[in-house]
Amino acid sequence: MFYLSSFRSLQPELGKPRRNVYTLPGNDFNYGLYLHGTDGGVPEAICQWKSLKPRPPSAKERPRDFKTMNAKAVKQGFVTAHEQQLYCRVKDLRLDDDDERRFKRTAPKVPADMTYGRPARPSTPFFDLLQHKYKEMWNNQQRAVIQAKNEEQMQKKRRGKVYDTRTTLLRKHLPPIKDPPLWQMPHFQKIQE
Repeated sequence: MFYLSSFRSLQPELGKPRRNVYTLPGNDFNYGLYLHGTDGGVPEAICQWKSLKPRPPSAKERPRDFKTMNAKAVKQGFVTAHEQQLYCRVKDLRLDDDDERRFKRTAPKVPADMTYGRPARPSTPFFDLLQHKYKEMWNNQQRAVIQAKNEEQMQKKRRGKVYDTRTTLLRKHLPPIKDPPLWQMPHFQKIQE
């Protein structure tokens, strides 16, 4: 019953569209947080970019350079783990700001004439397509690949050739075996032709 009465109250007036439930705020309303004195709105955001300059890290913030410390400890004769640990406590070496192993806090230097984004796609060479240049180039590449494989196989054959020694020749050579004469009956053996 309540639902039916609230539905009737939401129905539009006769000849007019139904109104939205929520009204938008006025023109002087700011969406989000407004900071008085520092917020210049859209024009300031478009014209300049205020960002905090990165401060150089202090010696304690920079990570320790264990590679250099271990190398120097070994050069001075500290070999065991305990000796190296004592050496690292006494000689505390940190990574430099310009070391490649360390994450850079400042943005890299970019040339003034550099443009961001993907480069424009080159135009399609229609004349090359119509003259089947790409087919010819592909065929030439395939011929070159096949020729390179054949040359490589020939070099393998040349490299893998086994020279015959006296032993290998004797193994391969089979001496001729004389066949025994055919068997004949004894009473036919003495007949001369």
